[in-house]
Amino acid sequence: MKLALVSTFSLATLLVGCSIPTAPTAVSSMDFPVGRTGSMKVANGRNVSLGIVYSPSTQTNRAYLADYQANAGTGFGQSLLVQPIHDAYVATSNPNFAVDGVKAALQRQFGLVTVYPDMQSLRAAKPDVVAVVDTHSQLMTSRSSDIKADVSVSFYDSQLRYIATAQGHDAESLSPLWADFKRSEEIVSDINEQQNVQVRALKNFDQSLSNLLTRPTSNVSMIDSHTGQKL
Repeated sequence: MKLALVSTFSLATLLVGCSIPTAPTAVSSMDFPVGRTGSMKVANGRNVSLGIVYSPSTQTNRAYLADYQANAGTGFGQSLLVQPIHDAYVATSNPNFAVDGVKAALQRQFGLVTVYPDMQSLRAAKPDVVAVVDTHSQLMTSRSSDIKADVSVSFYDSQLRYIATAQGHDAESLSPLWADFKRSEEIVSDINEQQNVQVRALKNFDQSLSNLLTRPTSNVSMIDSHTGQKL
């Protein structure tokens, strides 16, 4: 009887995975003027205003996460799912989790931090420093239990000349959720790793950001000149 119950849980998870959206591929972001600033450090502090724009890749990935979360809440065989499994899918696919984490980290380092809907609005506001936020998450599907999260913020001066980039990454490969030997508690634990991976990526980003703001940019990891010119 117990084996039959476990198989039911696994079958339900497999049915869920069949309809879960697949993470979009990260794409290049937006064109900025070619060139680098002569500054060796990103200006920061309480008196420095920071303008944020989300890259097209970030917007696409947020839409993917929203779709993932919506399906977990209303679709793909929900009636077959035990509530903890359903809740874990919903809780670990918050489309705003990464961007909110990035904004919170930036607010600890800068004065006024404002998110703008587009570059036109940002240019008109003329903040001291510009940050292009790029986030990408890959969650579980029926075909893969590989999960990862990438966060990067590229900084530009007020003339939109590239300075440096802070980055964070984490990934984990799990055994298939639909394996027959897994109990529902184990399935929930695996799904919750989606959130843990995102948290670790943000912590790595926070450390990278701290390093970038306290050392000359020549001493920290930065993207290559081609990417810096054309984000």
